[in-house]
Amino acid sequence: MKETVQKYIHTMKDFWLGRTRKQKISILASIFFVFAVAGLTAIFSTKPSLVPLYSNLTPAETGTIKQSLDARGIKSEITDDGKTIMVPEESVDTLKVELAAEGIPKSGSIDYSFFSQNAGMGMTDNEFNVLKLEAMQTELANLMKGIDGVNDAKVMINLPEKGIFVSDNAEPASASIVLNTSPGYQFKEEQITALYHLVAKSVPNLPTDNIVIMNQFFEYFDLKNENSSSGATFASQHEIKQQIERDVQRQVQNMLGTLMGHDKVVVSVTADIDFTQENRVENIVEPVDKENMEGIAISAQRITETFTGNANQAGGVPAGGNPADTTGSQYLEGATGNGDYEKVEETINNEVNRIKKEITESPYKVRDLGIQVMVEPPTPDDPTSLPQDRRDDITKILGTIIRTTIDKDVLGTPLTDELIKEKVVVSVQPFNGKIAFDQQVVQKLPWWVYLIGGLLLAAIVTLLLLFLRARKNKVEEEFVYEEQLEPIHVPDVNKELETEGTMKKKQLEKMAKEKPEDFAKLLRTWISED
Repeated sequence: MKETVQKYIHTMKDFWLGRTRKQKISILASIFFVFAVAGLTAIFSTKPSLVPLYSNLTPAETGTIKQSLDARGIKSEITDDGKTIMVPEESVDTLKVELAAEGIPKSGSIDYSFFSQNAGMGMTDNEFNVLKLEAMQTELANLMKGIDGVNDAKVMINLPEKGIFVSDNAEPASASIVLNTSPGYQFKEEQITALYHLVAKSVPNLPTDNIVIMNQFFEYFDLKNENSSSGATFASQHEIKQQIERDVQRQVQNMLGTLMGHDKVVVSVTADIDFTQENRVENIVEPVDKENMEGIAISAQRITETFTGNANQAGGVPAGGNPADTTGSQYLEGATGNGDYEKVEETINNEVNRIKKEITESPYKVRDLGIQVMVEPPTPDDPTSLPQDRRDDITKILGTIIRTTIDKDVLGTPLTDELIKEKVVVSVQPFNGKIAFDQQVVQKLPWWVYLIGGLLLAAIVTLLLLFLRARKNKVEEEFVYEEQLEPIHVPDVNKELETEGTMKKKQLEKMAKEKPEDFAKLLRTWISED
């Protein structure tokens, strides 16, 4: 294990020593950057993510909720000028249930549950009627929110007072409704009919004619009239007129809304429709050649008589003796016969064009059209912030719409620029009656999360490229070392170890056996020395 560690250390040391100064600085900077990003990510990830618990609150409701959250020890934050309170994301559902059980927050809207919770003997009839009307408006608004395409609704109902006497006829009620619709959503006729019937059946004595429904873009939703009574003709004509006005209004609203902003433009259109319908038959006879006023010759007869000589000629007076009588066929012979006579008679039958037209005029024509536009300037309190060129462009656009919509034959006179200017009104002024709806806060990830993620990904890619490059260089420059293992000699424990004395002993024994004389001389020498 120790040798393996040393081997890796040695490899890393060689890798580091083999790098240039620039590469060493790049590697150290990358390592520092990775650790910095990891540290920042850890810091921001440990920070709790706050999401809205309630929005569009009153200051009193915000204070009550803040006090309740502080008593529970839950971290919270107030934003949007005190209208929104933020809490940790994992606690939103639990807090909504717990606060609802305590009756927090109190929205201020009254529904039918108010009567069961606050039933008492001290309420007057007038107070009861006011609360009942408010509850009815709230319940109708909640029902309309469930319809596809409706984000929010505000309902205003007007109930007339009942008469004192039984004989007094009750006046019908009326209702005005403003819907906050989804952008670009197109309601079908069935949905509009359902809205009208929903309101008419929920409020007593409320005819559909007394109901007005519009959205935040000032677009009206009218109920289609399907009556087939004697007044159907007037109803259909009125519906056609409204449809033409509505189509032109939507066209102008969408076009100017794209230019200025949908909440910066209000359009009103008034139209004069000619419903005169004419059925006629025209029998027209006209020449084929209109330039020469001639037709096509289908037959021709030419008779020419000439006479020259001295013979007796027909002449004189009629046989009756009356020169004025030109009807007679017998004449007396003349006395003299000198003279010339010539008669030319030509008969041509021409054919002409005979045209028969059965014409049915259109059921209606736009006789006159007026467009009134109110524009809020970019700076509401400064009407001069809208340039005059922009006003002139709007006027030209409306003039083009009028010129192409009005029927030229019905007008009878040329549609000049002066007449068009009289039919267009452009008013620039601030809008003080805008209807404000509750805007839901859409939470998005903070920008720094995307930044940190991108930097971390870039650091990882950089390190990976450096590692692959270093590994490639190492493979090209690496030498292969083969470790040679020497055999280990293990002595035999049964074999006697040879020392210097044993070796001398073996040599003496060998000398005594092979050379006894020399061995004897050696012994005598050792003895004499002793």
